[in-house]
Amino acid sequence: MTHVAVLDIGKTNAKLALVDGHSLAEIAVVTRPNRPLPGPPWPHVDLDGHWHFFLTQLAAMQAEHGIDAISVTTHGAAAVLLDGAGAALPMLDYEHTGPDAAAAAYDVLRPGFDATGSPRLSCGLNLGAQLHWLMTAQPGLADRVAHVVTFPQYWGWRLTGKLASDMSSLGCHTDLWDPWQGRFSALVGALGLIGRIAPARRSDEVLGGLTPEAANATGITAGTPVAVGIHDSNASLYPHLLGREGAFSVVSTGTWVVAMAVGGDTPPLDPRRDVLVNVNALGQPVPSARFMGGREFEMIREGSDARPAADDRAQVLRSGSMILPAAEPGSGPFQGRRMSWIRQPSAEGARMAALSFYLALMTDTCLDLVGAKGPVIVEGPFARNSDLLDMLAALHPDGVETAPSATGTSVGAALLCLPDARPPATQRWPVPADAHALRDYAGAWRSAVECQM
Repeated sequence: MTHVAVLDIGKTNAKLALVDGHSLAEIAVVTRPNRPLPGPPWPHVDLDGHWHFFLTQLAAMQAEHGIDAISVTTHGAAAVLLDGAGAALPMLDYEHTGPDAAAAAYDVLRPGFDATGSPRLSCGLNLGAQLHWLMTAQPGLADRVAHVVTFPQYWGWRLTGKLASDMSSLGCHTDLWDPWQGRFSALVGALGLIGRIAPARRSDEVLGGLTPEAANATGITAGTPVAVGIHDSNASLYPHLLGREGAFSVVSTGTWVVAMAVGGDTPPLDPRRDVLVNVNALGQPVPSARFMGGREFEMIREGSDARPAADDRAQVLRSGSMILPAAEPGSGPFQGRRMSWIRQPSAEGARMAALSFYLALMTDTCLDLVGAKGPVIVEGPFARNSDLLDMLAALHPDGVETAPSATGTSVGAALLCLPDARPPATQRWPVPADAHALRDYAGAWRSAVECQM
């Protein structure tokens, strides 16, 4: 029996999951908040706190279950700059507005969407903008930086001592990668980073073996293989790349909701609507669209844990209570708009039903923007939201399926270490009895959104 430990850092939480290599079940999952430290010099990721957490929990999982391989998956728009001793400076939180101060100078350097598949994003959501701002704002930094490693491979470096970047992280709206040619973009040279961004490798390669130091800290055998690692949305996509033929789409959910279309009828992509070209674990371009669905869920529910009853749902459909975008106006397909209610209900259950319908319709918008065809596979927390799934099932005649993973990413990351494993099965979500009413509601929502434009 093989056990794969997966280090999984999303924007909201850092997780360690242990995946059984035979059943692909997550037999242990522990988490800690991924709260940025306030600075100085800027809001930054708690790298040392995460490292201590991972070492402690790897030791516990090794003692109880045994660990045979390690994989890593993290959110995108993230990298660590290394000098001769380690991190050259704290890792910037990509939501910090600092890079906006240098936006005009950066825009002169960055290649266009047709060269990178990267839309121009605010703050540090374009990794190239982060690097540009850091090296221009910090005297002497450009001379001190020896290597730049994308976020999954920073942890791989700490585990193995080996340097790499992975194509899926480089292809995640960084401006640094040409997804069609599979190579660095011209921006790397413009930033003076040729030879300093760690070599790009496929996610499913072995980065190296566990160092004696990491082995001593965890009890895991030195030399245990560590995968190169992968961007988290692409970890959700990876199992289905291995196990499917024909057109399909995957919706990876968490802080970000990312809709990725494989084999669809790709329309002209509009970068103004947070549409981009991701790069999957095999190095292939994937049309994608996204919004901060998990963040919006938390903002709109305002701490409510109400569970909608059938009467709540019926009330929302009957009255036309709905949320119009966007709660998080800085990203997604309706950037710049402010959230509003139409006939906001007073009952908490009805409000939560309307919230689920809103998130489903935002997801459906993203799927439409990338020309998704075939079944829609929902991964992560949204795969446990029955009202959201009912709305999607009413709108997608090719079917909606759910994936079993509790974290939405750990199984895909574990499969990087399991080349002979069979991908996990999905479950078809039934078309609801009130599908006609759901489709009418969706039509009314789209009309209301159009009236906003």
